[in-house]
Amino acid sequence: MLGSRTNNFQRAVEQGDVPDAATAARRLGLTRARVSQLLGLCLLAPDIQEEILELEAVDGVEPVAERELREVLREIGWEGQRDVWVSVRASVATERHLGG
Repeated sequence: MLGSRTNNFQRAVEQGDVPDAATAARRLGLTRARVSQLLGLCLLAPDIQEEILELEAVDGVEPVAERELREVLREIGWEGQRDVWVSVRASVATERHLGG
C-alpha cells in the first residue's frame, strides 16, 4: 500500500523476478539497507500506511521520516503499531510545530 515503488520491490522479490533484496538494490541503485527499510514499511497496518500517504510535506520537509517509523515497526501486531503511531504522530507534529 505504501507507494508503488515499495510494493514493486516486494512483489519482484516474492515472485522471483529478483532473487533477493540485495539484487533489487543493485538494480535500482540503492543500498541493501535502504531496500530493507522500504520493504519494512509494507509491514505497517494498512490504515497507518494510508494516513502516511495522505500527509503532505510542509516547506519541503517530509511530514514523517522512515527513521521515525522504525519505532512503530518494532511492534509486530497492528493494534500495537496503532498505539505507537499515535504517539509518534503527535511527537512529529510537535517537533514540526516548534521548528525542531
